[in-house]
Amino acid sequence: MAETAAKKEKQKKKARDKQLKADKMKARKTSNSKGKSLEDMLAYVDENGDLSATPPDPKKIRVTNVEDIFLSVSRPSEPEELIRKGMVTYFNESKGYGFITDVKSKENLFVHCSQLEQTMKEGNLVTFERERGPKGFVAVRVKKAV
Repeated sequence: MAETAAKKEKQKKKARDKQLKADKMKARKTSNSKGKSLEDMLAYVDENGDLSATPPDPKKIRVTNVEDIFLSVSRPSEPEELIRKGMVTYFNESKGYGFITDVKSKENLFVHCSQLEQTMKEGNLVTFERERGPKGFVAVRVKKAV
């Protein structure tokens, strides 16, 4: 029984795929990291904090005392810095949200109706505090400016 051209092509493709698979397996075995020495697997950190394959120069090593390290969080010193002034640029009562533009930084902040202490309209001057929300900063504790 004679083989068709399609069958021959299929067998050639199968043999080619089998050969590629064998080549890949052979390449993986030759580049295997098992059995390497400890020195081949080490990575060093140089004086600038970058990873390196060579150990750092002992002359450039700096010793830092733990007592000399000071960590702190920057916070506004005055409570007035927390309270900001702005103008309501957009507010949709039916949807319950709007935007306030900070007078000093000209930053637009999202405001939800749950954060309003009084009803707001576009153009109202307000005081508010800024907090980080899920998508950026938002205005909270919003009141009409006196």
